[in-house]
Formats: sequence, structure tokens, C-alpha cells
Amino acid sequence: MGKLVRDAMTANPRTLRIGASVLDAARAMKEEDVGSLPVVDSDGVLFGLITDRDIVLRVVAASSDPGATPVEDVATKDISPAYPDESLDEALQQMAHWQVRRLPVIEDDRVVGMLAQADIAQEAKDKKAGQLVAEISQPSEHPEG
Repeated sequence: MGKLVRDAMTANPRTLRIGASVLDAARAMKEEDVGSLPVVDSDGVLFGLITDRDIVLRVVAASSDPGATPVEDVATKDISPAYPDESLDEALQQMAHWQVRRLPVIEDDRVVGMLAQADIAQEAKDKKAGQLVAEISQPSEHPEG
């Protein structure tokens, strides 16, 4: 493809700090019209990613109080970020490998963007990208799926 993650990512995404509630996360997702938000520590370093799926499976289905549940208790911590100068091909392969649709983009451990499957689809026109996007879209047991 030749394009870089920085060419397709959404720069400066909204983040949530450790200590925010799941209710705060859900409201922020609604305001931003997104399905996930990076969770950062007080220095802005990536801690994890909270998704709408995390909220449904780990809070709603567990009958937990979203106003009293901190995002760090339910956020997915085992995530593999993308980097601004990484190729979109590499990011797509990573999405396919982990079967996720979104990757936080970090630089110096701080979140500088979000890369979504839809962002790549808009940038990528070749057959390989289409095949990888199809692989990512397969049903998954992964909490970010």
C-alpha cells in the first residue's frame, strides 16, 4: 500500500483516565459516536482500551453498577498498539492476527490516534487490503472483537 498509519488514523482521540467510571465511558462513546476509547494513566500513557463490548459483557451482563465500576476494571489491557510511522499493511496484519477492528496509535507510550478498520478501508483500494479487512470481520471470541 505504501501509506502509513498516520495517513489513516484519527488524530488526538478522546481518552479516558484511570478512575473514570464505565458510565463516563459509555457517555463519552455516545458523544464521540465511537465503539472504543483508550484508557490512559495520569501521564497520558496507554493503560488499555475500553470497548462497547467490554461494557456489555463485563458490566451489563454481570449486573454491575456502571456508575461505580472504574474503567480500568473492565478495559482490555492486553492490546497491541499501532505506531504512526508503521505501514497500513503492518497494521492490517496486526488487526487480522488479533481479530480486532480498532488499534490505539501510540508515540512515546502516549496515545496520538486511533486506527479503525473503516479508516483503512477508506485509504486502501487494493485486493490485499480487502482480504485482510474480511479476515478481521470474522466473528471472534476476543473481547475487542
